[in-house]
Amino acid sequence: MSYNSNIEQRIDFSLNTFPAEIKNNITKKKMFGGLSFLYKGKMTVGIIKDDLAVRVISDKMSFVLNHEFVRPMDFTKKPMKEFLYVSSKGFKTEEQLQEWIELGIEHAQSKLKNTK
Repeated sequence: MSYNSNIEQRIDFSLNTFPAEIKNNITKKKMFGGLSFLYKGKMTVGIIKDDLAVRVISDKMSFVLNHEFVRPMDFTKKPMKEFLYVSSKGFKTEEQLQEWIELGIEHAQSKLKNTK
């Protein structure tokens, strides 16, 4: 599999608007046949072909799955917990992309709090 490098550039640009504590702790890793952005080792968002893969906290999953252009991540042929796909139409604008990144970072931060 591959990923859309234009989306990678858009995410990189968006991450530059975050506070240093966040943007300086983001790394990239090839995962799921694409590219993922990790905050302190926890996945936030990723790119698989032309879709975003986003981690979302459990409490927000039902609400977020009702958005247009969003579907459960079924990489293993069954929905994965706290993962979803967003088709390219769901993040056409930089503001939309920023919202997905924020949800992914929120998820990572929640997982880090739970491990302390």
